[in-house]
Amino acid sequence: MTATDPAPTALAQGWCALSLLHGRIEAHIERALQSGHGLSVREYSLLDVLSRQHDGEGGHLQMKQVADAVVLSQSATTRLVTRLEDRGLLSRYLCPTDRRGIYTDVSEVGLTLLEEARPTNEAALREALDEAARDPGLAPLVRAVETLRTPC
Repeated sequence: MTATDPAPTALAQGWCALSLLHGRIEAHIERALQSGHGLSVREYSLLDVLSRQHDGEGGHLQMKQVADAVVLSQSATTRLVTRLEDRGLLSRYLCPTDRRGIYTDVSEVGLTLLEEARPTNEAALREALDEAARDPGLAPLVRAVETLRTPC
């Protein structure tokens, strides 16, 4: 940035701060999950989303819904599902009522790994937020994150 560059707008500054906070949190959680459980943030998120499925009306998610929940494209989500399936953490099967549909379920091994990783994810999130709260520019965002009660 030079002295002749226009100052960023408040909106741009806010977005920059939010992006910075997200990046710091994700990097901190990534390191903790990788070192403790051999999982990436995306892998953990996918296992978490899929573990919340249930039998019954609307209980299984379509791949687009899964992709939206883990904030990836459908093709990236499919590749991620394949990697986790290759590791024995997921399984896929045909929808019993629509042979074109494919369901993805977390295996017992995947559920065990997810349960082992949950405390690590939570602790790393808490650590990252505590660290960010010490930055005056990020502290208001940390407070907002801590008070949000939006279902995932």
